[in-house]
Amino acid sequence: MPITRRHILFARLPGSFSLGAALLFGLLSGCAVGPDYHPPKTSAPQQWTSSMAGGETNSPVNLAHWWKTFNDTNLDSFITTAIQSNLTLKAAEARVREARAQKGIVSANLWPSIGSSAGYSRNLYGEHAYPTLPPPLDFNLYNADLDAAWELDIFGGTRRAVEAANAQVGTAEYSQRDVLVSLLAEVALDYINARAYQQRLAIAQDNIKVEQGVLDLTSNRFDTGLGEDLDVQQAKAELTTTEAEVPSLQTGFDQSVYALSVLLGQPPGSLVDQMSAKKDIPLTPPVVPVGLPSDLLLRRPDVQKAERELAAATAQIGVAKSDLYPEFSLTGIAGLQSTSAGNWFQYASKYWSAGPTVQWELFEAGSIVANIHVQNARQEEALDQYQQTMLVALQETETALTAYAREQVRRESLEDSVAADRRALELATHLYQSGLTDFLRVLDSESALYSAQDALVQSDQTVSLDLVQLYKALGGGWESDKEISMQPASTNL
Repeated sequence: MPITRRHILFARLPGSFSLGAALLFGLLSGCAVGPDYHPPKTSAPQQWTSSMAGGETNSPVNLAHWWKTFNDTNLDSFITTAIQSNLTLKAAEARVREARAQKGIVSANLWPSIGSSAGYSRNLYGEHAYPTLPPPLDFNLYNADLDAAWELDIFGGTRRAVEAANAQVGTAEYSQRDVLVSLLAEVALDYINARAYQQRLAIAQDNIKVEQGVLDLTSNRFDTGLGEDLDVQQAKAELTTTEAEVPSLQTGFDQSVYALSVLLGQPPGSLVDQMSAKKDIPLTPPVVPVGLPSDLLLRRPDVQKAERELAAATAQIGVAKSDLYPEFSLTGIAGLQSTSAGNWFQYASKYWSAGPTVQWELFEAGSIVANIHVQNARQEEALDQYQQTMLVALQETETALTAYAREQVRRESLEDSVAADRRALELATHLYQSGLTDFLRVLDSESALYSAQDALVQSDQTVSLDLVQLYKALGGGWESDKEISMQPASTNL
C-alpha cells in the first residue's frame, strides 16, 4: 500500500507516534492470514476422441465471430441486434458493474475514514445540576470538529476481502460472457429452425400441388371409366394427410420467429414480416477449426467463471481466519468549541484527542472457528464444481463433434434417397398413365419422395444446428485477451 500524506498525519499525532509507526510497519510488511490462491493445475486430453469426419480440424481457432461462417446477412444482422438489445445480456452487464462497485466498497476499508461536523446549541442547566459552577448556566455552544479513524489491516483480513472482491468481479465478467455465448447460439438456433420450418412448409405445399394433380388425374380416369373409385379415395387421403401437416409447420415457424424476436429485445411479432421472405437454411462451412482440448478450457467462459469462484472462496478463508486476531485502529478528533461566536476561532477554543485502540473478541462460543470450517467447505465445493465444469465442457464438445460429423454422413444418404425417390415417382406415374401398373405404386412412390424430401431438410437443419452447438461448446462468441492482441481493435464485439 502506498504511503500518503493522510497516513503521515496520523503518525504525527502526539503520543501515538511510536505505536502508530510500529503498526504501520506491521501493516506494510505483514502477511495476510489464510491460504494464498494458486490456480489448480488442469489436465486435458492431447486430442479429441471424436473422429472429426465432418470437416473439423485441430487448427488454431478464432470463434469470436463464428456466425459469419454461415454467410447469411440476416443472421449477421440479428446477432448484432441481439448483442445491443438483449435484456438478459444487459442484466448480466449490470451485474458486472455491480461487482466492480462492490469491490470499490470493500477496497475503501483499507483507507482511513475522515469526517467532520459542526453545530450550535442553546443550553440551560439548573444550579443543582452543576453546583460547583458559578451561574449563569444559560449559554450558547458553538462546535466544529474533524474526526478520523483507520483500522489497520495487520493480519490481512481486509486484503483478503479485496482479493475475494476482485475474484467476484471476474466471476461476473465471465458470467456475462457465458450469457453472451448462449445468447448468440440461441439466436442462430431459432433462426435456423425458422428457416427449416419455412423450407419444410414449401416442400409440403409443392407436394400438395402434385397430389392435387394426381387426384385430378384419378378423378378424370374414374369419370371416363378407365379407373376405380378406390384410386380416387386413396389420392384424396394422401392429399388431406399432407394438408394436415401444414398448420403444425406454420406454428413451428411462428414460434421460432417469436422466440427470435424476444432474444433481440423486441415484441414477439416484430420479425414476422421480415422473416416471411423465403430463404434457405444457412449452409455450413467446409472446414471447421476446433483447436485442441487444452484450448477449450481457456476459451469456455463457464470454466473461467468456476475458476474465479474458487479464487473467491479461497480468499474468504483468510477473511474468516482474520477474526481470530485482534483489530488495531488509530482514531483522532480535533476541533473548536466555544460559548461565544466571537472567540470561536481563537487558539483557546481548540481541542483534540488521538490514540490507538485494540479490540479482540475473546469468546464467541466457537462461531469464528465454525465460520472457518464453513469457508473451507465452500472452497472444496468450488474446487469440485470447477473440475465438474471442465468435464462437462469436454463432454459437450465431444458430443457436438460426433453429432456434427455423423449427421453429415446421414445427409449424404438422404440426398441419394431423394434423387432415387424422385426418379421412382416419375416412372410409376408414367406406367400408371400407360395402364401398365396400379395406382398404389404411384401413391407409394409419392409418399416416399415427400418423406425423403422432408427428412433431407430436417437433416440440413440438424447439420446447421449441430454446428451451432459445436461453436457454443467451444465457447465461441467472445474474444479472449490473446485474440484481441492479435487482431485490430475494430474487430471487438
